[in-house]
Order: sequence, then C-alpha cells, then structure tokens
Amino acid sequence: MSFREQFEIPAKYKMWSMILMAIGIVSVLVGYFMYGTGDEHQNSRFWGTLLYNSVFFMLVVNASMFFICATTMAMGGFQMAFRRVTEAISTAVVPLGIISGVILLTLVLGHKHHIYHWLTPGNDKILLGKSGFLNANFFIIWTILSIGGWIFLGAKMRAISKEIDNREALSVEEGKAYIFKNTIWASLFLVWFGLTVMSTVPWLWLMSLDAHWYSTMYSWYTFASTFVAGMSLITLFVIYLKNQGYLELVNHEHLHDLGKFMFAFSVFWTYLWFSQYMLIWYANIPEETVYFKHRVQGPYRGIFFLNLIVNFIAPLLILMRRSSKRNYTLLVFMAALIICGHWLDFYQMVIATLSKEHVELNFFDFGVAAGFVGLIMWSTGNALTKRSLIAKNHPFFKESIIHHT
Repeated sequence: MSFREQFEIPAKYKMWSMILMAIGIVSVLVGYFMYGTGDEHQNSRFWGTLLYNSVFFMLVVNASMFFICATTMAMGGFQMAFRRVTEAISTAVVPLGIISGVILLTLVLGHKHHIYHWLTPGNDKILLGKSGFLNANFFIIWTILSIGGWIFLGAKMRAISKEIDNREALSVEEGKAYIFKNTIWASLFLVWFGLTVMSTVPWLWLMSLDAHWYSTMYSWYTFASTFVAGMSLITLFVIYLKNQGYLELVNHEHLHDLGKFMFAFSVFWTYLWFSQYMLIWYANIPEETVYFKHRVQGPYRGIFFLNLIVNFIAPLLILMRRSSKRNYTLLVFMAALIICGHWLDFYQMVIATLSKEHVELNFFDFGVAAGFVGLIMWSTGNALTKRSLIAKNHPFFKESIIHHT
C-alpha cells in the first residue's frame, strides 16, 4: 500500500491564509489610527490587543513542541503517526516569537508606563519592593532569552527528527542512541519551558500589567489554557489532513487520544480556575480580590463566566463520551470552540486590567486574531511541504501503527 507522504498546499488553503493575514495587517493599521495615536486609554487599547493576541498564539503553537518533548520523555509512541504535524505547527514559533518579542520590547523600550506601571514606580513601596524582578533590563533580557531558547531548542528537536528521514532503518544500537539523543534535547526544552512558560514569562508579560496583584497559580493557569488550545490546534490540523487524504495511518484511536487531551486539560484548567478564584475569595484580602472585583461584579462579568461555560462545561458534557472523541465533526467543533474560548480568556486577562470600566471587544480584536491565525496556517502549511508526513524510520513508529486505546 502506498501512502501520500508529501503535502501539497491546496489553492483554497493558501488563499485563506493570505486573506486572514491581510485582514490582520489592515486591522493593525486601522487600529493604530483609531487607538494608537490617541490618549493613554486608547493607546492601552491598541497595545493591549496586540499583546494578548501575540502572546496567546505564540504560546499555543509553542505547546506543540512541549507536547513533542513531553511524549519523548515519556517514551510515547502513539503520536508518531502525526509527529510531523506537531513539528510543522511548532515552526510558527519563529515568526510569532519575533512579532511578540518586538511588541513586548516596544512596550518597555517605548516606556509605555500606562500598560506596565512598574516602569515608573515613583514612591510606590509595592512596586519598589518588586523592582529586583520588575525592571526594564531584566524584562528585555529574559524576553529575548525565553523566545530565543524556544526557537533554538525547537529547531534542534526538528533537526534531530530530520536526521533519519533519508536513510535506512536504524539498527537496535543506532535506535537506542537516537532515542537517547532525542531524550537529552527534549529534557533541555522541558527544563527551559518550565523556567519560562510555567513560571517567569506569564508573571513578566501578563501578571505585571497589574503589578500590585499577584497569584502563585497564574503561570500554571496560563500554561493550562495555552496547552489545551495547542492540543486543539493539533487536532484541527490532523483532521484537516485526514480529510485531504493524508495521514492514512492516523485512525480513530489517535483522534480518541487527542480528544482525551482536550478533555483532560479542560478539566485541569478548570481546577486551576476554581482554585485561584476560591482561595482569593475565601481569604477576602483587598489586594488580592481587586483582580476579580470588576471581573465578577463589574462589566466583565458576562465574559468571565462565559469562559467557564465554553472552556469547562462544554468540553465536559461533549467530550466525556467515548463516541464524541471519535467523531470528526464534534472534535473539529470542540477544538475550534476551545481555542476561541481561551482566546477570550486571554482577552479578559489583559484588557480587563487595562480597561476596567467597560468592555471593548470589537472588529479590531477579531481582525488581529485573524491575522495570527492566517500566519499560523501559512507557516504550518509551508513546513508540512518540506518534509515527509510519515516519520517511518523512527524507532517508535511501529507502536503508532498498532496503537489501540
């Protein structure tokens, strides 16, 4: 039996990726003249929208490489049938990382103190007490190192995967050496991922928007949100390629496992959502409850609780059934819903801090998001064309073929 190993970008796919990127560019230009040249409030609206969109989509695509490295460390084999899809998605970290880095550095180097108040601490004792961490030099250096580390280590993992594409099957000893090499680099990525995404980066980029407030669960909450969205993105691309006649070795068992990840991490996200909210509500300390005051009782109340419906109740009720995780239509619907739901969560995490008095969600937000979606499509599609879709020489490839849930 012959397999379609080489992906060819369909004309409609290419057209839509270009259209979405064009919408994004136009939205940024229009948004700049509408908000970027206005007063501090309007300026915050412009840069806040760029901030949450760029960071959200960058962390979502970076979750693909985290998934590769985590399953590598776990000696997992089921994912090898669609390994090249996750690798292709992870290449989008390069353009998105550059864009996010430029936006973040512009905020600090441009001294946007109305967004990051810690840039001008004045006589504020709380901000002065955090100045060892919240300062421009550390922000710039750590931002560059974080994004640079993800790009470098991700590229190394993809390069190791490429090494065995154009050679004969590995011997037992060669296979062991290859797995060991994979494991070493995967562990390095996970350590760096832990030091950045799971700890410092969300504190610096997002939580410091309200530098008087803090939560020790914030980084894990951010990770859970972007990882479940990342698994949903992988699912969308896998199903798309299946419908195009590719990935013949991917079956209901593999889709079932992707559905399990979407279900499990939706529950994990909810656990963190509830734990963070409950602990702050229970303690009722003013410097902590200030974060939730306008989200629970103010103008963002509807969006705040809509997140819980979209990101928890819907996945719980729909993806709990075994049959749902094997239904392509339901998986596509839930994957798209989860990505939109967590994008909305990032919206309220950032904009609700910058604009507490009223909700400002309009075509500017959706247009910028469309641009990033188009860029992900373009980057992933191009990456898929450059490699075989089947990692046939990988030592664990056979495990993926005979995988059964």
